[in-house]
Amino acid sequence: MMKVAIVILNWNGKAMLAKYLPSVLAHSGDEATVVVADNGSTDDSMEWLSREYPEIRRLLLGHNYGFAEGYNRALQQVDADYYVLLNSDVEVTSHWLSPLLEFMESHPDCAAVQPKLHAVANPCQFEYAGAAGGYIDRYGYPFCRGRVFDTVEDDNGQYDSVAEVHWVTGACMMVRAADYWKAGGLDGTFFAHQEEIDFCWRLRRMGLKLYCIPGSLVYHVGGGTLPKGNPMKTFLNFRNNLTMLWKNLPPEERRHVMLLRWFLDYLAAFQTLLFNGNYLDFLAIFRARKAFGKIRNELVAKSEKDSLAYAKLKPYSILWNYYIKGQRQFKEIDKKP
Repeated sequence: MMKVAIVILNWNGKAMLAKYLPSVLAHSGDEATVVVADNGSTDDSMEWLSREYPEIRRLLLGHNYGFAEGYNRALQQVDADYYVLLNSDVEVTSHWLSPLLEFMESHPDCAAVQPKLHAVANPCQFEYAGAAGGYIDRYGYPFCRGRVFDTVEDDNGQYDSVAEVHWVTGACMMVRAADYWKAGGLDGTFFAHQEEIDFCWRLRRMGLKLYCIPGSLVYHVGGGTLPKGNPMKTFLNFRNNLTMLWKNLPPEERRHVMLLRWFLDYLAAFQTLLFNGNYLDFLAIFRARKAFGKIRNELVAKSEKDSLAYAKLKPYSILWNYYIKGQRQFKEIDKKP
């Protein structure tokens, strides 16, 4: 059995693999094995990989199962103590893996960790998708240390402390293999976007913990498959966020939160149309609500009746703090380090 398997899920990502895979091979040490799983690519990325790096194990899934189910199918074929889910557009740094592994080895109640993420385009700035660890407010809106909505901070060391978080980014997540499967893996119905937040919520419902380890640093491009502003990304984010809430909120909170989200989602849709003139995103939000309505009854059966993890959500509304109180940075909103 391998100690650590770094599993990169690829879909038509030859350019990203060519650019960032060398850093993974150079800086991951002897205790980690790199595996590339292919989600039915139609480019020549797997032929290129076989030619340039014949020593790397390839898993050919034969179909685009999306991020969530793609990883489930890939990891079923990987025997390791720890998985690292790593995006193909991540550049790692020297000794990035050691702090993550050392923390996991010394904290058996920790299920998953992430490094600190900077943006490739602006190396001094946090990266949108993961920054320095993620949180969820009481109405299901995700945000990070270093990134709240579209406000992304420069990294001046303000979040260099190890912190327990609500979720760790799927762009670079180390997770204990036993806990991955105990939690049921990623939910394939999400396809992509916010599946790691749902997964982390389920881990915390099991009483396990998650941390950001800032002693480890990687750089992330982000938006390689679905860039910001793509209507499909809008659809997935809204549908999946509602799905996550319905699955994980305790019954006593679900009705109140989902009713408010009905109002806020349609408000967001009309704001997108009236102020941004974005008709496609407007339609995407409506389609997301309709799609969620179709699968909602199937989700009730899977929802456990506990409130352990809900008590750990941030008790405030990030929308109120950001738009009404004008608090644009995590350190202004949340006084904890």
